[in-house]
Amino acid sequence: MNTRRIVIFGTGSFAQVAHVYLSKDSPYEVVAFTATEEHIKAPTLSGLQVVPFEHLEETFPPDMYAMFVAVGYSEANRGRTEIYHAARSKGYELISYTNSQAVRWDGIEVGDNCFIFENNVLQPFVRIGNNVVMWSGNHIGHHTSIGDNCFIASHAVISGHVTIGNNCFIGVNATIRDGITVAHECIIGAGAVILRDTISKGVYKGVETAPASVTSDKLRRI
Repeated sequence: MNTRRIVIFGTGSFAQVAHVYLSKDSPYEVVAFTATEEHIKAPTLSGLQVVPFEHLEETFPPDMYAMFVAVGYSEANRGRTEIYHAARSKGYELISYTNSQAVRWDGIEVGDNCFIFENNVLQPFVRIGNNVVMWSGNHIGHHTSIGDNCFIASHAVISGHVTIGNNCFIGVNATIRDGITVAHECIIGAGAVILRDTISKGVYKGVETAPASVTSDKLRRI
């Protein structure tokens, strides 16, 4: 099987970005996009055809092509999770990608359909499950485990010996203290600081900075 030729599921921003990264910084050749028929707005994207997922195997059979599911984090990653399982049920291999500018030590476990962007630091003994997206610039501390179907936005700090449950979202600049367990389906907002174990399906918001009483044209010094 030639797993170097792949079809990307998705027609949104993530799919377009994934196409660029995979084309410029991986051994894979992206040959087409796919989406469910109801979500196809144009027959091509980035110069490649968009094929209905319902009939994908007729043109790009799973014994000759692999896939990557490039869908975002809405509804605690449920949409991406459903497509991930649908693609596997059709028999497709789901590839994973780690950017060449990420720091990843030998022996780290990474599941399938993962996308790890540049400047992520994965320390020794990290385990990453299936269907995980890690945007740019995160720190993943040693002996940390990240569950399936998670999305970690940019510049989060996840300390050592942390356990992240399935279907979690970690927002930009969030901080999780060492030894913490983040339960399944949690939303950790941008800038949130997690100092104790979370509850399942918990939503943890960061503190928003309020505007000062003075406007910028009246400000004399910072």
